[in-house]
Amino acid sequence: MTGIGDDQQAITPEGLKALEAELAELEGPKRAALSKRIQAAREEGDLKENAEYHIAKDDQSHMETKILRLRQRLRSAVVVEADTDATVVAFGMPVTVTDLESGKKQSFTIVGPTEAKPAEGKLSSESPVAQALLGASPKDEVEVETPGGARRWRVDSLGG
Repeated sequence: MTGIGDDQQAITPEGLKALEAELAELEGPKRAALSKRIQAAREEGDLKENAEYHIAKDDQSHMETKILRLRQRLRSAVVVEADTDATVVAFGMPVTVTDLESGKKQSFTIVGPTEAKPAEGKLSSESPVAQALLGASPKDEVEVETPGGARRWRVDSLGG
């Protein structure tokens, strides 16, 4: 992932699409629905004692902050395509590993920090696990620092 500056974040093509879709949803239907909520609450009378109005305005503030953050992520996003011919673990590439102690197999894809979802097997490229795996070849053994302590994993395969 060379050539990415400090103000830039690597992202997979899928991550970019998801980011764009989330932003479009917030800026379109969600913003319109929230505007209607605020208008309806405003019509209920005295704004000083109107809890619905204040809650809706708080929700609006949170949503606008999220929109600003998503726009910033889009500005700093650099799409990095997985190298399907790579012979080592690389960004955007699925990898299957075996825990040498338990025998448990796991599959991961190394993605940008903003699209990481460990429960879905999407690991941040900045995580200790991803750092241990990056550059490893099939049959290589790597030591991975986990919350439960150091583990030894064997890289079984690359790709989907």
